[in-house]
Amino acid sequence: MHIGVIGATGTIGGRVVTEAVGRGHRVTAFSRDAARVTQRHDGVEWRSVDVLDADSVARVLPGIDVLVSAFQPGNAAADFEETVRRSIADPTVYAAAARALLKALESRPRTRLIVIGGAGSLEIAPGVVRADSDELLHETLDGLGLPRAYAAAVRGHRDALNVLRLSNRLWTYFSPAEEIAPGERTGRFRVGGDQAVRDAEGRSRISAEDAAVALVDEAELPRFVQRRFTAGY
Repeated sequence: MHIGVIGATGTIGGRVVTEAVGRGHRVTAFSRDAARVTQRHDGVEWRSVDVLDADSVARVLPGIDVLVSAFQPGNAAADFEETVRRSIADPTVYAAAARALLKALESRPRTRLIVIGGAGSLEIAPGVVRADSDELLHETLDGLGLPRAYAAAVRGHRDALNVLRLSNRLWTYFSPAEEIAPGERTGRFRVGGDQAVRDAEGRSRISAEDAAVALVDEAELPRFVQRRFTAGY
């Protein structure tokens, strides 16, 4: 299988590349400027792409079976605070990226798209979405050490999901757990749909490595086409 990864230098995108290569897949990694990438995986082709430009994306699609987008307005792995700042400054960028990706797929309707989004649109109880409540959202952001202004970015991710939900393309949206960070690849986690997966302590958490496992699992064996899914311990 040929898997393309947008945002391949990021925390999750980079681990998707590693996981896919480890399983023997052909991988093309995309970044804003591939010439500036210094850390490269053996056997991985690097190309530049502008995720906000549908024509730019369309040009790199031929031959790709599954396109994974880990797009962020910045590289959180290199400068987390800058990514947060840029996300707050323009929270509409996530929906704009979703629209550009879907437009690009018009020329390749059989190519699958997996978009890595946010956890704020997950239900924390039946019919209760954290992104819809300032109080719930601020409580979570406080606990994660993020500025309350980041609520706009959380809702931006939710808006991107809503853009995808109006499309008939072969899209899948991945909401990671509320707590996600580099850690251990265990391969042991649970997969869910629109509700957060929580552990015995009530925490929604997963390592970036295991999130990558869940994403490549979905690329290999589609279970959530035109649906959202999540994963956690």
